[in-house]
Amino acid sequence: MNEIAIIGGGVGGLTLARILQVNGIAATLYERDSSSDVRRLGGQLDLRERDGQYALRAAGLIDEFRARSRPEGDAVKLYDKRGTCLLDDTADDQTGGHPEISRVALRDMLVESLDQTSIVWGRKATGVQFGDGRPEVLFADGSTVAADLVVGADGAWSAVRPALSSAQPQYTGIANVELIIHDAPVSHPESVEFVGAGTMCCFADGQGVITQLNGDGTIRIYASIREDSHWLDELAEQNIEQVKADLRERFDGWTPQILRLFSEASGHFMCRPIFALPVQHEWERVPGVTLLGDAAHLMSPFAGHGANLALLDAAELAASITEHVGDLERALTVYESALFPRSAEHAAETASNLDLFHGPDAAAGLVGMFTDMRATA
Repeated sequence: MNEIAIIGGGVGGLTLARILQVNGIAATLYERDSSSDVRRLGGQLDLRERDGQYALRAAGLIDEFRARSRPEGDAVKLYDKRGTCLLDDTADDQTGGHPEISRVALRDMLVESLDQTSIVWGRKATGVQFGDGRPEVLFADGSTVAADLVVGADGAWSAVRPALSSAQPQYTGIANVELIIHDAPVSHPESVEFVGAGTMCCFADGQGVITQLNGDGTIRIYASIREDSHWLDELAEQNIEQVKADLRERFDGWTPQILRLFSEASGHFMCRPIFALPVQHEWERVPGVTLLGDAAHLMSPFAGHGANLALLDAAELAASITEHVGDLERALTVYESALFPRSAEHAAETASNLDLFHGPDAAAGLVGMFTDMRATA
């Protein structure tokens, strides 16, 4: 039996471990966090039928997903900067074609589905080397693990990727400043009415605001700003009141409903610079090593592909391993031959959307994009 080491306990790595387990194939997952209770961060994810939900079916978790998801979170509202509603896609009967689930709830579901002895917590990978012909994972504590297959599911700054590729994520020039409104339905009902049950978008003047109403009653606000990296360093030195004042100034002249969102936020803020790998990121086949998710095809969030593609990658890799038991190289060749064009297609779309969202015709482009998405769905 081949030894499989999965590096990274995000949704992609966990899904791969789960589908392999369902198919009777053992794998060990190594995660840098000390437990699943660390870094319980992240907003809502809309999992689509053709990729995210497809993977959860393969994992035998689709019913559990539906029980934890929010079909109403599929709603979308689009505004112009003056507050005119351009699109209100809030059906009376949300059937949940793209039901939302919090990243935390999805990760919990996947962790709980696994044989707990297959997860090794508190092991941060730092690289991969080749010793006796097999890849060997190096960890920050000085230990090593050799395996027949090492899968890098360890995100944007993957420690596994350098074994395959010299590509490094590049800053796109766009950063999202994340704020949170707590207990919004009780304390800020007017803002809940404005943003709706799911996602709200408002883009103009090369910048924009995206919000999500989460199942825990919080509104997550993402102010999307085009700035250089020096501004990010300066922002990190500010407190939340300074950041809120900066955003109100930057969005001066926009509808008061947008400015009110900034004022109502409390607690902490986070600055998330948007990085991306090259659209056509590929690598030559290296025996015993591959990548999935952001480690393979990091892209901006402006098409909602990130988590969906990570889950799809996991399902496709697991299927190829299962089909080609005893021939890992064949399994990886088949997997990567489909991974590369799929990744490039979605990365190109996402890069195009980044320009669209921050371009002169953002409002019209957004309406057209969401209308087309709904028609296709």
